[in-house]
Amino acid sequence: MVSEPRSSAASRSVEVLASKLRRRQVVGSRTAALETLLVLRQVISKARFSNLEQLVAIIRDAGRRLVAAQPKEHSVGNTVRKVLHHIREEFHAATRGSVVAKPASFSISKFVLQGQPRKQAVVPKSESRGTLRENDPDDPDSFARGLKPVLMEAIQDVLDELETVYDNISKNAKDHIHSDEIILTLGMSKTVEQFLKSAAHARNYSVIVAETAPSFVQPSPSYFDHAQSSCRYDGREMAKSLSSAGISTFLVPDSSIFALMSRVNKVILGAHVILANGGMFAISGSLMVATAAKAHSTPVVVCAGQFKLTPLWNLYHEYGAHDFGNPSDVLGFENGDLVDKVDVVNPYYDYVQPELVVAYITNDGDHPPSSIYRLLKETYDDEDNEL
Repeated sequence: MVSEPRSSAASRSVEVLASKLRRRQVVGSRTAALETLLVLRQVISKARFSNLEQLVAIIRDAGRRLVAAQPKEHSVGNTVRKVLHHIREEFHAATRGSVVAKPASFSISKFVLQGQPRKQAVVPKSESRGTLRENDPDDPDSFARGLKPVLMEAIQDVLDELETVYDNISKNAKDHIHSDEIILTLGMSKTVEQFLKSAAHARNYSVIVAETAPSFVQPSPSYFDHAQSSCRYDGREMAKSLSSAGISTFLVPDSSIFALMSRVNKVILGAHVILANGGMFAISGSLMVATAAKAHSTPVVVCAGQFKLTPLWNLYHEYGAHDFGNPSDVLGFENGDLVDKVDVVNPYYDYVQPELVVAYITNDGDHPPSSIYRLLKETYDDEDNEL
């Protein structure tokens, strides 16, 4: 059913990305999601299928291989689920001959921004619908020929959403940050960085940045050749970036967070993944910040793209994820006898419980942790929870 050269080329692209994920040459939620989407577009363009079930099976197979290569990079599985959701939507719209408009989603921001649409009007597809026929004995490839163009348009829409996620999250930043406020953040998050810089155009405020040491160093190919890593302070990079943008910025050690929390008006964090129960995995140290904020009744706001939503729950540990960095970044062998007397753990991420978070600011509006389950229902199909 599938021609060997075309299927082998698509399979090679999947294996290349899987190898990069295993070796951590592709790291970061957004980068992994973009790479996954490009590979899935290539798989669909080269696939031959005569019905929807065959296409879904092809995508599922590619998705399982990518997820197995790096299970901790949840945006890979999320992207596969999103593509499967769009495939079913386009199929049903094509077979019915009309595009069903998605219902307007609810968000907290609608209470503040009444009458301002957050999404552009849906542009109807140019292709004529209603003529698709599965398992056509006279022309087995007619189903794929009719469905592929609209699938390419749908995947391009997802690609555009990923490429503009920073802008869409930060466009309402001035409604969340007010003049003369003191904001505390942790580490280096591109989403939070753009959010704070966007608010600075309309508000005059100060930012306290925690050093976040030791921070996760994104490995490069040379990292695996030398088998060494170096300690990095992500907070210093964030402080330098914000200061260069004209924002009043203070860099503090992690040990000062609790002492300074009484002066802080709002905590803004990034997220690695948002779980189905409203909790999240975030950079190590986020749990400490959120716990200190709760003790001082300081609101914790999380900026994250909707592609980080996952239907999975925290199945690893009550406080963290089983994803660890080099322990020598915390306690090196130069400390001598002390190394033999302690077990050192250097986790990449903390698990932050939903009760510690006030709201998630996404590219689709603002949502409390209690409504994450509803967003998952709108974003993914139930049958794709387990790939």
